[in-house]
This record gives sequence, C-alpha cells and structure tokens, in this order.
Amino acid sequence: MTYHVPVLLKETLEMLRLEPNKLYLDVTFGGGGHTRAILESDPTIKVIGLDWDKEVIERGEELQEEFPDRLTLIWGSFAHLYKLLKKRNITQVNGVLGDFGTSMHQIQNKDGLSFAVDTPLDMRMSQAHHRVTAYQIVNFAQPEELRKIFWLYGEEKNTKEIVATILLERKKKKIKTTAQLAALIQKVSPRRKQKIHPATRVFQALRIVVNKELENITAFLPAALRVLAPEGRLVCISFHSLEDRLVKEFYKESEALLKGSIIKPFPIKPSELEVHENPPSRSAKLRVFEK
Repeated sequence: MTYHVPVLLKETLEMLRLEPNKLYLDVTFGGGGHTRAILESDPTIKVIGLDWDKEVIERGEELQEEFPDRLTLIWGSFAHLYKLLKKRNITQVNGVLGDFGTSMHQIQNKDGLSFAVDTPLDMRMSQAHHRVTAYQIVNFAQPEELRKIFWLYGEEKNTKEIVATILLERKKKKIKTTAQLAALIQKVSPRRKQKIHPATRVFQALRIVVNKELENITAFLPAALRVLAPEGRLVCISFHSLEDRLVKEFYKESEALLKGSIIKPFPIKPSELEVHENPPSRSAKLRVFEK
C-alpha cells in the first residue's frame, strides 16, 4: 500500500522553480513523495527533509540510502524550524515546502485519529512534542471550551447537541476510545445523506487542537521566510480554511512590508483528474510567495 500520495505534485515542483545546485527544504517530509520528486528533478539538487514523527524519519532512511549525498533528514517540528537549522549551521535555503495535510498512513496508524478503527483517544502526531491528548479534552474540558473547539475548528453544525451528549456520557463513564466518541456523535448526527461520516468534523477539530496545528503554522511561516534566500519561494499546501487563511494573510502582510511578492493571486487547486485519482486532495489549496 502506498504510504501517502503527494498532492499537487506537478504544481509544487513548478512553483518551487527548482534550479541545479540549489538546496530545498521540505518541512513536512511525510511519505517522502514531494522530496523524492524534487531530488529526481536534477542530480545536483539537495533536500533537507523535516518531520516531527520519528517513525516517518526512520522510514525515510530508505530514501536517504538512494540519495546519500543529497538528502538530509531532521526530526523536529517545523514550528522550531530556525533553531533546528541553526543547530546544523544551515542559514539559507533556496525553497521551502510545507504540506499541512495528514497522511492516510498516520490517520490509520496513530491512536485516536480514525473513527474507522477503535483505538485510544490520543490523536498526538508526536508524543514527544505534545502532552495533552484528545481523551483529556473530551473528558475534562469545560462545556464552553468544547463548544468553541468543535465550532471553530470543525465548523460542526450540531456542536451544542454533541457537547451536551458528551457531558452526559462522561458523567457515567470516561470516553476512552474512538468508537465510543464516534457512536455518541452518530446518535446526535445520524449519517443519512451526509457525504462524510458524522464524526469527521469533531475528530478534525480535536486533532487540530491536540497538535496545535494552527499555532505551529503561525510560528513556521516567518521562520521559513527568514531562512529563504532572495528569489527563493515558499510553497504552502493547506487543507483547512483556517490554515489557508493563515497562509494567505501572512503572504499579504509580507508583501505589504516589501519582503517579497505573491506569485499567484488565487490558490492553485487540484485538477479534476487528481481529485478522481486521489479523493483526499479535493480540499487542497496551494499558495506561493517569492522572497
């Protein structure tokens, strides 16, 4: 089974504007699809692959063996990008790629991320980087906080009813697994004609909060621009409206401060063919900024 199908691959390579003998940074290495394509584009190009999931870095060692002199892997969060590079005396790169999507491999293998598999309510992508779990939030957060999380980060229409159901259930017994939580949500929001599972938005919201995904992006963007060489490009792929808004606003602010220019006025989206072949790509939006 494919570890992860990279989205907007052709568009990413084009927007990075790859050049021989240059150094590129992939801060969301994941399955290595984007990194492999960058390395294969020219035999003189080098790539630094970053990821906060240790398993991902270990799996990436196979790709590193194929490109021993051109691929460097670093374990760490892109929120700490500047420190991680400075520690290795890397002061400048010619292009930066950030793909904020969650791979199917992670969803299927990390505890708590999939309601299709009954696992403990954890949801942490990297236990070394985060302490709070979805279990703690679901069972101990105040009602107001739960409502805010589900509405703001999941845009869940039945937020009030779902929170009320969770509060009643957790008084009887703790909600410990994905199956328990998904079943509670289905009681309030039966599937009927919905295209997605009723629990999708709540699980998404919890994952965003547990992993501090928006805070990490906010820290990453200025750090990426800081290490980018003049005329280098920052390419970001978002899958959630809040993520895309952060990128869009950062690009606008940076352009206003004369730090560079927005290359495309509107986000680049997957073609109909890509969406057909890789349905998870349907919500992807790519934005590019040149320093």
